[in-house]
Amino acid sequence: MLKGSQVYLSPIQEKDLPELFSWINDRETVLYNASYRPISDLEHRSWYESLSGDRNRVFFLIRRVSDDGLIGSCQLLSIHSVYRNAELQVRIGRKESRGRGFGTEALKLLLRFAFDDLNLERVYLHVFETNKAAIRVYEKIGFVREGILRKAAYINGEYLNLIVMGILRDEYTNR
Repeated sequence: MLKGSQVYLSPIQEKDLPELFSWINDRETVLYNASYRPISDLEHRSWYESLSGDRNRVFFLIRRVSDDGLIGSCQLLSIHSVYRNAELQVRIGRKESRGRGFGTEALKLLLRFAFDDLNLERVYLHVFETNKAAIRVYEKIGFVREGILRKAAYINGEYLNLIVMGILRDEYTNR
């Protein structure tokens, strides 16, 4: 378990699936980082079952230290063992938990895991140009803008640019 002062990261368990299922089917929540389409229970269960065999992904749940409440998820995916990099994704599913610093602390814990435990050299992410709050958090943590993928996503009836951001091991270590 990776523990901070407000949140800790834990492995996913089957009992968590109903809450995760509600988040992935909440259009408003999904539109922060993906296009929306309803997910069936069968698709959701298949995703869960695929996690244990995926050696290129590490998936954590974000829980509050105070009461073990489940508030979100974060993951490293596309982990490349030769290039020593991975893509980061985070989702705060509980709306009342957004904007309270939980995501920031969870990301710091995930980066510590990425650099200290997985020995990665680089962690990167993609964020919609319209998600200003997330961009501020990523920059505060130390991510830098590396480029723009123009009109790379079709979200809610419009094409959006994706900002590519990354953080290197030495940038993380020297913070």
